[in-house]
Amino acid sequence: MSYRISFIGAGNLAWHLAVALDNAGVVVKEVYSRNKKNADALVKRLYQAEVKKDLDFSLSTSDLFIVAASDDALEEISQEIILPEEDAILVHTSGGQSMGTLSYAATDHIGVLYPLQTFSKGKKVSFDTVPICIEANTAFGQGLLEEVAKRVTNKVVQINSDQRRALHLSAVFANNFVNHCLRISADIMKAEKLDNELLYPLVEETVLKAFEMGPENAQTGPARRHDFETLDLHLDYLKNNEELAEVYRIFSQYIVDCYPLN
Repeated sequence: MSYRISFIGAGNLAWHLAVALDNAGVVVKEVYSRNKKNADALVKRLYQAEVKKDLDFSLSTSDLFIVAASDDALEEISQEIILPEEDAILVHTSGGQSMGTLSYAATDHIGVLYPLQTFSKGKKVSFDTVPICIEANTAFGQGLLEEVAKRVTNKVVQINSDQRRALHLSAVFANNFVNHCLRISADIMKAEKLDNELLYPLVEETVLKAFEMGPENAQTGPARRHDFETLDLHLDYLKNNEELAEVYRIFSQYIVDCYPLN
């Protein structure tokens, strides 16, 4: 079956998801964005989509309306959007917001289509193995979301809003916090005029070991072995950066507490 989709939002996620769906034969008909330049740029990457100038979709022929906007805009969009009367399905792509955020919209079918991946416009993403988590308040919506998601990925998972909130929190620790730790490492290397590429093999092996052994078994380092002398040396290095020193203390103490000596 052929499906038609409209996107509300043209940011990082829409930039990749709209193209992946379009290439998979799911026709993207319309793109709306408060930033018209973003909508124009995304439409140029699609086969037959048009820029929508407002949130009045009453005459749209789309089956599914995907709100790929910031979390703080979801409620307002659900209040303002005008959908077709016939079985329109409205979903958002947020990991942290409940499905009920869209309940203001005049439709019987709401849901969530949440791809668990990090997206940047300058970095290509292959959707083949990206988990897409779906939730809907009706069997009709659930079925359509599952069929659409399976067009672009082999891993479609049905989870509820509470589970998705926990998943999103886990993703923040695994992705956002880890990435910021890599930035801190890069800053320290730069300050000492060291080549950051020296860390690449270590970072790669860290991730591989965590997946192969489980992170609880792969943990190493001075905090893991209760080497307080080395911890103190590191804190001395950070003595002029109180905030980073406090982050180091908290992380190290948490590792110490997780691995008590036998």
